[in-house]
Amino acid sequence: QVQLVESGGGLVQAGGSLRLSCAASGRRFSDYAMAWFRQAPGKEREFVSAISRIGGSTVYADSVQGRFALSRDNAKNTAYLKMNSLKPEDTAVYYCAAGPRYGSIRRTDYDYWGQGTQVTVSS
Repeated sequence: QVQLVESGGGLVQAGGSLRLSCAASGRRFSDYAMAWFRQAPGKEREFVSAISRIGGSTVYADSVQGRFALSRDNAKNTAYLKMNSLKPEDTAVYYCAAGPRYGSIRRTDYDYWGQGTQVTVSS
């Protein structure tokens, strides 16, 4: 089992920045690829970004490419999502997830999920 806890969400003005953290415990962190998804009110949960087990590879949704940066520190069992140039349409609950395969955009490919952290971007 892997337990994931997100933090760092909040209210920010458009154009601002936030850094989300996902702290993992349980099984060895480096055994898992990590990803972030988000879910806005009335919408399905969508893929945001993923990072490989060692952190050498990342992939992003087109909507966040160039604005968000995903990294991980395996020594600290933590993944980070730095979000820059935030837009009102980035408002959502952000979830981190862990799974065996890097790069999948499908929710069903991730075995473990955090409880989510709210990000609200005001215009």
